[in-house]
Amino acid sequence: MSLKNLGDVSYFRLNNEINRPVNGQIPLHKDKEALAAFFKENVEPNSMAFDSITAKINFLIENDYLEAEFIGKYKPEFIEGLAKSLQEQNFRFKSFMAAYKFYQQYALKTNDGAYYLESIEDRVLFNALYFADGNEALAADLAMEMIHQRYQPATPSFLNAGRSRRGELVSCFLIQVTDDMNSIGRSINSALQLSRIGGGVGISLSNLREAGAPIKGYAGAASGVVPVMKLFEDSFSYSNQLGQRQGAGVVYLDVFHPDILHFLSTKKENADEKIRVKTLSLGITVPNKFYELARKNEDMYLFSPYTVEKEYGVPFSYIDITEKYDELVANPNITKTKINARELETEISKLQQESGYPYIINIDTANRANPIDGKIIMSNLCSEILQVQTPSSINDAQEFVKMGTDISCNLGSTNVLNMMTSPDFGRSIKAMTRALTFVTDSSNIDAVPTIKNGNAQAHTFGLGAMGLHSYLATHHIEYGSPESIEFTDIYFMLMNYWTLVESNNIARERATTFVGFEKSKYADGTYFDKYVTGQFVPKSNKVKELFKDHFIPQAEDWEALRLAVMKEGLYHQNRLAVAPNGSISYINDCSASIHPITQRIEERQEKKIGKIYYPANGLSTDTIPYYTSAYDMDMRKVIDVYAAATQHVDQGLSLTLFLRSELPKELYEWKSESKQTTRDLSILRNYAFNKGIKSIYYVRTYTDDGEEVGSNQCESCVI
Repeated sequence: MSLKNLGDVSYFRLNNEINRPVNGQIPLHKDKEALAAFFKENVEPNSMAFDSITAKINFLIENDYLEAEFIGKYKPEFIEGLAKSLQEQNFRFKSFMAAYKFYQQYALKTNDGAYYLESIEDRVLFNALYFADGNEALAADLAMEMIHQRYQPATPSFLNAGRSRRGELVSCFLIQVTDDMNSIGRSINSALQLSRIGGGVGISLSNLREAGAPIKGYAGAASGVVPVMKLFEDSFSYSNQLGQRQGAGVVYLDVFHPDILHFLSTKKENADEKIRVKTLSLGITVPNKFYELARKNEDMYLFSPYTVEKEYGVPFSYIDITEKYDELVANPNITKTKINARELETEISKLQQESGYPYIINIDTANRANPIDGKIIMSNLCSEILQVQTPSSINDAQEFVKMGTDISCNLGSTNVLNMMTSPDFGRSIKAMTRALTFVTDSSNIDAVPTIKNGNAQAHTFGLGAMGLHSYLATHHIEYGSPESIEFTDIYFMLMNYWTLVESNNIARERATTFVGFEKSKYADGTYFDKYVTGQFVPKSNKVKELFKDHFIPQAEDWEALRLAVMKEGLYHQNRLAVAPNGSISYINDCSASIHPITQRIEERQEKKIGKIYYPANGLSTDTIPYYTSAYDMDMRKVIDVYAAATQHVDQGLSLTLFLRSELPKELYEWKSESKQTTRDLSILRNYAFNKGIKSIYYVRTYTDDGEEVGSNQCESCVI
């Protein structure tokens, strides 16, 4: 028996009927009909049946679908009981898209693709057993968190947990390149290896000497960053994850690097094919000094990384440009060139209009908020990972003379809709923290020693959120309103509090902290200064009502936590990050990440089958006014919401700006014409900077012909 041919089914046709209004009304019931038909015509006839979960597990182990080791950590009767408990929760997918995504992308299938071997209850069961590592109480908690969709592991974790033939549990990686050929060669090999195992890769090129810089005293010998970018792009194209999808990478460069204009030009549509990069993403790190110089319309100096490192003894990325700018300008030993800051700002805006790139990392903002000793120098493919790194030294034998630290992204997400109905918010977050701790503890990337070293020292993860707009709309709150900002503030405060509590508990249990804890702002207690004031509590009646069933820590609770952390430490260097949440938001039937929806009924082009329509969660006559599209919203409202969350998130948030090529003048009071201009983007970037935003991901522009510029999100990183 094989899975039915698409011509034999009705569910695609039923789903497509959502897009055909009847008497001016959206026939939302057609999605429910499509969902029922999908199970009747596809899932039920094509699911392999077993007498019991024990029989299924035995089959899966015997046929090399499932690992035996993690199953062996539990008694069979416990597994049977937990599987029964999961069935008793009576889980039902709420939309056709949710079910379709799960069975197409996540459910285990037979080798020939003829049968489904898992239901969502099975996948949740195996995730819970795997991440609990033999702890029955934790396994039971995790199973309930996932089946009630309060917690969703990242795609690599959810997909691979427990499988015998699997990829890594990690979403993406960050590596840096220092200014020598050994480091460049090693980094290209690292990119190949990381792409092979399924991760998106972020790479910092800021330390590389510019085009025309000397090599061993020979002036003009260096080729600069562009040829290296081409090498990385070719590496990702070659290492394509068993042919399933192209590898994906982003390269970052500091705006004060002399190659910055060449770097940006590689993404222009009219760029020469010799330099143009088609699949590689671009990001820039922007110190505060650039905003100052652009605001004043002054010239800016670009500094040679080669001479800076020679003068200061550290790679260019580790110099505080804002602090050292005047000193660098005055130093005759530093090679420098001069351009106009506002002209560079315009070039950045032009490219964002044309391609959606570059991503923006406000590097001084990120470091000012960073409680960890060390320097953040870059980000990842989705611009939400912001962690300190240290450089390596490599000899001619490609051996590490000094082992630095790089980064792996161990991700998961809360679902705001369902977390707000959790019987115990704190217990939910604690279980999630334990699951993500298992991911970071069991992640060993041997092929890239710097990532393995960084992960072993930091024990980091990034717990985020999705479904914010869904929650706000179903509670009749306008996205970007004062109530939405206050709600976001309190929600992320709670995530911060409870991950800190549990990280402290784990540190106490294991008598272990992350490396460098004693030099952090956690250790001296200053991190908690803003919290012990007691200001982070609901203030409006609306938000008080929303949180009335949840514990809200008061000043004395934060003070007690501060003392506990100072005494016993934290196990995790970093705990929070908000990723774009692509596929997992569909199976959770909620809006992606914490940004607004783009369409009330989203149109998705799926490979081989055509279009699928996905109505927003809870869409009804009652909620339609609160489901404003991101493209019809003042982006400053989105920035305000992200700023509220940012103050509690120790890493970053993947913030996308959604604009139209024709911007409504009523939304943006500075506009005298409707056409989107480079000035609009500059104003929004500066607004974000002044609101304390650490990073901006894509700029997505909806054009007059219905196309989106900047909408090709990396599949590795949308978790």
